[in-house]
Amino acid sequence: MRYMLMICDDGAELFSPPEIDAKPEFVAWLRNVESRGARRAGTLLRPPAEAVTVRVRDGQRLTSDGPFAETKEWIAGCEVVECEDLDEAIVIASTHPAAGRFPIEIRPFRED
Repeated sequence: MRYMLMICDDGAELFSPPEIDAKPEFVAWLRNVESRGARRAGTLLRPPAEAVTVRVRDGQRLTSDGPFAETKEWIAGCEVVECEDLDEAIVIASTHPAAGRFPIEIRPFRED
């Protein structure tokens, strides 16, 4: 089963992809997930200030700057993993370097 790991952050410290790729704890996590054969995709997201929210109401497209929700924490990146079950996805998420500071939401893909 595939799961999306939505990695949250508060934006207090923003690191570039090369900076994250140089962090030993992230490199170790990534190697572990890849050795399981579980990693399918992953990426960082730009900050919420660069987001645009789109809605269609009564046939009219409405756009607004920024994210839909105003929160302290925002989705900073995501990983798609394929696991035997939710328990394995929880193990993978709990070992992510960000898990000690911010929540990681795990959501299964709808595959029916």
